[in-house]
Amino acid sequence: MFHEVGQPHGLPFNPFKSCVIPRPIGWVTTQDAAGRVNLAPFSFFNAVASEPPLVVLGINGRHAVGGGDKDTLRNCRETSEFVVNMATHDLRDALNKTSAPLPPGENEFVHAGLTPAPSRLIAPPRVAESPVHLECRVHQIVDLPSDDPASGNTLVIGRVVGVHVADDALTADGRVDVEKIRPIARLGYQDYATVERVWQLTRPKGGGDAVAEGAGAAAGVPAAPR
Repeated sequence: MFHEVGQPHGLPFNPFKSCVIPRPIGWVTTQDAAGRVNLAPFSFFNAVASEPPLVVLGINGRHAVGGGDKDTLRNCRETSEFVVNMATHDLRDALNKTSAPLPPGENEFVHAGLTPAPSRLIAPPRVAESPVHLECRVHQIVDLPSDDPASGNTLVIGRVVGVHVADDALTADGRVDVEKIRPIARLGYQDYATVERVWQLTRPKGGGDAVAEGAGAAAGVPAAPR
């Protein structure tokens, strides 16, 4: 099938969100100028650079209660700081609760039964139950085109200034133990994926991030079966 965007696609659901998958979930903590905390998940999220580390957060639509900017976007504009907490399979129910359309200013940590933990370099707290956190400062906020005049699309680019990884989320050789922590990702529709199995592919010498990923990859060390 083929459809031109903006024209009928003939399917029960728009396929676009299932064509760019899986997408990591940006589970984002922000804080407004008055110190009120917000926690919300976003499925348009990813890392885009490593030197310096930069992440992007796509914030689409308006606040479900009363309209206007979503709390995360408003807080990023006010205070220029946010934390990305890794969403894992064990935290899936709490993650889902933080997507509820709560009134502005209501604390999602309390609503979802989560524990705030202080950050090192910025004001918004981390989700203590999450094994990985990225402390970020806003680098740029970009207004994007929107097909709905009543709704907006905004891109928040964040510069990662601090990285937390729980000690028990590391392997014996110092890698993030993805198979243990089982991060979850968004697919399309109401579908999600969990990382259950990791496999390796050694890049050709001199290619892309091979050197940055470690001496073993750069030297062409055969990948161990997992």
